Formats: sequence, structure tokens, C-alpha cells
Amino acid sequence: MKFNHLSFPSSDVQATASFFVQQLGCTQEYGGPAFAMLKRGGFDIVIEGKDHAVVWPHNFHLGFELPSVDEVRELHRRWQAQGVVMHSEVFQHPRGTRFFCEAPGGLLFEINTRADAQEQYRAGFERQALADAVK
Repeated sequence: MKFNHLSFPSSDVQATASFFVQQLGCTQEYGGPAFAMLKRGGFDIVIEGKDHAVVWPHNFHLGFELPSVDEVRELHRRWQAQGVVMHSEVFQHPRGTRFFCEAPGGLLFEINTRADAQEQYRAGFERQALADAVK
């Protein structure tokens, strides 16, 4: 079975889709007031319009990993300067340095690195690095 797509509701499809394109490097295949189809990393991201505010479950979020602490800090600085809604400063955690921010429409994102994670949390990062090296 192959992972196919993610689908998110939004009360502002255009603003949410723009965040995915401008901040996360997605490409927009289709866009309109009620629906947007984006692509990233070999799968689709669907933004579906809703006529009401979307309420997310506590702590529901999407996580993106960067290779280094410096890249996490730089992205936080850049997004903050661009007016992205920040839910935290950059902070160190046993699973690595991270921060939380919000896309238009209220979707929460975690941007992290495991480069400085405690040893027991680095396995996933090291497996990916090995897989990338084999390619």
C-alpha cells in the first residue's frame, strides 16, 4: 500500500494553499475558492473549503524535519519576519530542537531536527540518512 494524499479543511482555501506553496515548497496543481490540489514529495495535499472555522483536536499537527539546528533557527526567524503565526520560540527537547507555528486556517506545524536529539530518538533520522545514501 502506498501513501496517497493528505486532505485538510480550511475556511480560507487560498490562504492555506499559499502557505503550503510559499512556506513548504508544494506546487499547486489546481486552485479555486472551495478546493486546492497541491503536490509535494510524491503525494497530493488537498485543501477543502469549509464555511465555518475549523477546530483541530488538541495538539494535532504536521511535523517537518530539517537536517540541522541552524536550519530550524533560520526558518523560525524567516517565518516570524514574514508574519507566520508562531506558537513557540525555538526550543531544545530530548527529541531535538523544534518550534511550532500555524498556517492560515489554523493547522499547526512542528518544524524540528533530530541532529541534537538524545540517542534513543535519533534512530529514525539515521535510517533516513542511510536510505538517502543508498539511493
